[in-house]
Amino acid sequence: MESPGSYIRSAARATYSEYRSVPIRWRLAGGSAVLTFVILAGFAAVVGILTDRQVRTQFNDQQSAAADHLAGELKQRLRFDGTYFLHNAKISLSDYAGADRAQIRIFDASNGQRLASQNEFASKQTKAPIQNGLFATMPVHFSDRPHAQAGYLVTQRHVRLKPSNDLVTLLYAVPEDTVDQTLARVQIFLLLGVLGGTVLALLAGLFVSERAMSPIKELTAAAREIRRTRDPRLRLPHPEAEDEIAELARTLEGMLAALDAAQSDTLAMLDRQREFVADASHELRTPLTSVLANLDLLAEELDGEQSETAEAALRSTRRMRRLVGDLLLLARADARRENPRRPTDVGEVVIEAAAELGPMAEHHELSVSTEPAMVDGVRDELHRLVLNLMENALRHTPPGTSVHAGVRRDGDQVVIEVADTGPGIPPELAPRVFERFVRNGRDGGKGSGLGLAIVRSVAQSHGGTVDLEPPSDGIGEGGTRFVIRLPALGSGSIAGHLVGADVDVDVLDTGELGTPATGAGGGSARSAGRRAARAAARATARSGDQSSSTTGRTIGRRRSR
Repeated sequence: MESPGSYIRSAARATYSEYRSVPIRWRLAGGSAVLTFVILAGFAAVVGILTDRQVRTQFNDQQSAAADHLAGELKQRLRFDGTYFLHNAKISLSDYAGADRAQIRIFDASNGQRLASQNEFASKQTKAPIQNGLFATMPVHFSDRPHAQAGYLVTQRHVRLKPSNDLVTLLYAVPEDTVDQTLARVQIFLLLGVLGGTVLALLAGLFVSERAMSPIKELTAAAREIRRTRDPRLRLPHPEAEDEIAELARTLEGMLAALDAAQSDTLAMLDRQREFVADASHELRTPLTSVLANLDLLAEELDGEQSETAEAALRSTRRMRRLVGDLLLLARADARRENPRRPTDVGEVVIEAAAELGPMAEHHELSVSTEPAMVDGVRDELHRLVLNLMENALRHTPPGTSVHAGVRRDGDQVVIEVADTGPGIPPELAPRVFERFVRNGRDGGKGSGLGLAIVRSVAQSHGGTVDLEPPSDGIGEGGTRFVIRLPALGSGSIAGHLVGADVDVDVLDTGELGTPATGAGGGSARSAGRRAARAAARATARSGDQSSSTTGRTIGRRRSR
């Protein structure tokens, strides 16, 4: 069971945590209001006690003075023969009692008999009546000082009346609620003063803290502007007073200057690095092309094990040239180098890419559907974009998987879709799929991890977007679907460039696609891909303004003959 001490400590920590979550402006104003309340409450308590004493003292003095005055009046004007009051000398006691709602009684000092009240006097005709039993008898103990009795403040005086010279006791009583009401009004006034002072202190604290926090708000606004513009060279506002906030502003400005210098150095280094990668990649293309051509000729001339070795070197060189091309494209994109653009039919590009990937599609269902779709772009980069998507779909899916590539117009956009029915991309990898050097661990991390990064870079450089979207119903369950949207050219400006795309199985199944090399007269896989692209382009030129469909299995079947 938790002890009371630990419970109190836990409650104190929780209260302090809640207090720290309150904004500073309210904490300052609330602190000043609480302090003001404590001061005013203490002041009001002291004033209340002193006022209570003073009022009661004055009330007692007033009552004593009133009793003395009444006793003097009775002594001068009231006539008593020892038993009754004489009518010709009677005074009206109600005049003395009315203002303060006082009770006045006159008793015979010798026997305690009541002789008169503020309403009646004892005479031969009538005796003074007893009203409500209030002060019906003379008090046992005589006291000439005011004292409380039955809700009244009672004062007594001895008076000798003429002509009998008898001693009577005058009782003068005033209700205590008179002074209580006065003190209650004073207490209400003090309470209102405390509450009003606290509220004013809170409002004043809010105003002062608002003024005090205004430089902080200006610094915050300037920091947000720097974050929005990403420009650390913007100046921060400096308060007029040389205080802690001014020191903070100078410190932040110095920090931003240091960050700006570091950022400039970093950007300069990155620019030099990009320039180096772009230049190195460009310079490597020429020797790699020479090596590739020599290895291609050497593989055709050699036989047996030497030919296999040359083919292996040829494959590695091709992969190296592909990687260098990827790095060159990304480096140019990073350096914002743009190649000349011209109207390009994306449908033709997709068909050429599908024809080039015919040997890889031997065990897949590859289908293509296109329509005339012109964009202002770099044909080689668009070819690389489509080729990367289709090659990823063929390389990272099991045999028998359906792969579909399509091109269509959607308003003022050209939409390219590449979808497959394979296992798909893992959900944890999907947010990072377009980053560089990101690979899928399911297939052993094949590839360089640059393919989809190039796709995004090319799409963005052409003013478009690329998204990984859920597969459509026509593709089947599961799988992967990439959608690229590019700005389309207007039909008036490209009338001379629009041609249809109608590729049929018979066209792609001709010898123009290229068959496996048979001796020296055959061609390599690379030349077969080029011939397939030329055959697809010629089929496109003949087809007019129609849509097309290509089956990759036919391509693969022809290659295996």
